[in-house]
Amino acid sequence: MNSISRRIADELGVREQQVDATVALLDEGATVPFIARYRKEVTGSLDDGQLRTLEERLRYLRELEERRTAILKSIDEQGKLSDELKAAIDGADTKNRLEDLYLPYKPKRRTKAQIAREAGLEPLADALYDDPTQDPESLAAGYLNAEAGVADTKAALDGARYILMERFAEDAELLGQLREFIWREGKLKVSVVEGKENEGAKFRDYFDHIEPLNKVPSHRALAILRGRNEGILTYSLVVGDGEDDRRQPHPAEQRIAARWNIRDQERAADKWLSDVVRWTWRVKLSTQIETDLMAQVREAAESEAINVFAANLKDLLLLAPAGPRATLGLDPGLRTGVKVAVIDGTGGVLGHGAIFPHAPKNQWDRSIEQLAAWCREYRIELVAIGNGTASRETEKLVVDLIKRYPELNLARIVVNESGASIYSASEFAARELPDLDVTIRGAVSIARRLQDPLAELVKIEPKSIGVGQYQHDVSQVQLARSLDAVVEDCVNGVGVDLNTASVPLLARVSGLSQSIAQNIVDFRSRNGVFRNRKQLLEVSRLGGRTFEQAAGFLRIASGDNPLDRSSVHPEAYGVVEAIAAKSGRDVAGIVGDASFLRSLNPQDYVTEQFGLPTVKDIIAELEKPGRDPRPEFRFATFEEGVETLNDLKDGMVLEGTVTNVTNFGAFVDIGVHQDGLVHISALSHEFVKDPREVVKAGDIVKVKVMEVDIPRKRIALSMRMDDQPGEKAKADNRGGGRAAPRSNQRQGRSGQQPAPQGAMAGALAQALASARKGGR
Repeated sequence: MNSISRRIADELGVREQQVDATVALLDEGATVPFIARYRKEVTGSLDDGQLRTLEERLRYLRELEERRTAILKSIDEQGKLSDELKAAIDGADTKNRLEDLYLPYKPKRRTKAQIAREAGLEPLADALYDDPTQDPESLAAGYLNAEAGVADTKAALDGARYILMERFAEDAELLGQLREFIWREGKLKVSVVEGKENEGAKFRDYFDHIEPLNKVPSHRALAILRGRNEGILTYSLVVGDGEDDRRQPHPAEQRIAARWNIRDQERAADKWLSDVVRWTWRVKLSTQIETDLMAQVREAAESEAINVFAANLKDLLLLAPAGPRATLGLDPGLRTGVKVAVIDGTGGVLGHGAIFPHAPKNQWDRSIEQLAAWCREYRIELVAIGNGTASRETEKLVVDLIKRYPELNLARIVVNESGASIYSASEFAARELPDLDVTIRGAVSIARRLQDPLAELVKIEPKSIGVGQYQHDVSQVQLARSLDAVVEDCVNGVGVDLNTASVPLLARVSGLSQSIAQNIVDFRSRNGVFRNRKQLLEVSRLGGRTFEQAAGFLRIASGDNPLDRSSVHPEAYGVVEAIAAKSGRDVAGIVGDASFLRSLNPQDYVTEQFGLPTVKDIIAELEKPGRDPRPEFRFATFEEGVETLNDLKDGMVLEGTVTNVTNFGAFVDIGVHQDGLVHISALSHEFVKDPREVVKAGDIVKVKVMEVDIPRKRIALSMRMDDQPGEKAKADNRGGGRAAPRSNQRQGRSGQQPAPQGAMAGALAQALASARKGGR
């Protein structure tokens, strides 16, 4: 444990004692949100980002230790564990290094080298290696053994070669050197499989592509790997100019020869030994090294893609809530009509139905009258319109409604509906809305996610919310773990109303499982609303340990104790009572009294249990108890008359919503059914290393249309208002992105994974073009 803690401490730049304390809390079952919020004295105020990194590294290093132990045991049981080997294995700091050291001792099927050793050919291999002055043919003649399959000198020399090849290929130091060399000097060469040009047109930017291996960005790596998996692309690792001339020694062969001290001095066995080196590289090591390095590329690309998805998901979950306002939810459709759900301020369904304003029924006026009737009856304030098929046509309907009936004081907002249909068909939706058709449930979800995005989106599997980058091509286990951590952090960062929260939302609270969340809701149904946090201990299977983890994140708006609506943990109520007692006031009187609270000296209330960081947090929370950390509610207004790509003109300045942020730019919904791309170079006049430094998902931004390519469905946008369309230098640098069709963004509708086309593929093409220019 000490070595693990020391290593993590070094990586995080913190003290080893902080790591030890945190690991102890994690092992006891404490969650990251709980540790970050309520155990600052124990961890030395490690934040949630550091804690998540610590948790991930702890998992990796413990797996490494388990594997190390298993390897040492295996080699020891073989009677081959020397002190030197044990020291090397104990010092291995990566899984690759560990496996390299284990390779010669790893149980494997009977190899050609093993067969040759059984035939007695190892002395021949050793003799030629130790003394290259000996003639291979003459020496081999003494090792013929027809019964063992060594009928002639060729067979004997082949067997000796297999023995040396295996010996060279299982050299851990050599493997490490070769990986490092190819990683540093190698290039990824990609080409199209012959005859697949038309079928794989979406990958055409990689039909003849080469770039440094260690420079391949994550999105490009994942696109190439997908192309290969689909049988469209093939790739190889090359060194030098990219030409694989098999008549010339590969640079890696020189390193194998140098490592094993093989030199051509025109001695009798030198050519034979050089052939052994060549075969070692070409037959045994080249494929292994390529596989290892491409796995490294994939791992890095997946990690980056997961990080992008996680960052975008966090931004989406923390979008500003519209709050408890009566809302009309519209799930647009053409032939099947627009599904409508009427939602009250608490998310309850007051009414529902369907209207048919579009072709083929064209009941425009009738639909407006029906909507107006609902709005009057239920005092609707907001109209939430899903951004899928027929979204702009339906928004036009709502615009007409507002014009005809201005007294309704309606505001219209287009809502990202990714995953709405997955929720609609889910088991939870069936229990939550048993009397509603699946299609109506989608409209309910659209309205609710406007009122409170976090509370509604937690009902959907995180990876079904379409804000990722090649998320279907990455490790689904790692993706799920990362996204679940994001959801957990967001839910606990905002806090949860104990008396209104759904089971999925409660299940994301620190310490609560799905079953305990259900027990809380069942208790609430039987006994009415919770009056104080202590009542949680009456819930079935919710014991003291769970209470400790969860209580601070569960809020009671109008309960018996004013502190129950804050993030102050019940274990620290005594601190607040001490503050009140010292000032001669009651607890309720000091809550929200900013001037009084700012006059306090936190040090006066530090105890052995509660240190200065916790006391400061308590006082800050008392000033604004239960404050929502999310921003103020805003929404984009789409330009009237701009509904399709054909309506866009170069130079137009439009307002839109950032829907997705990737490493190469940001996608913006400007209301034409496809997102445009603001390339990273067009986000700001300043150099931008990471697009998230400038924008995040959900931001409302102004963009200028730089180029519209209707045949290829590409929209290039800029956030630099002085950029002019058609400027070649800027266009070359920035380029356009193919717009992502709404049908792809609404993955839940079809259950299909999006093909690598649309806005992202266009962006990759442009980034590729820029990379080629930079390399010339």
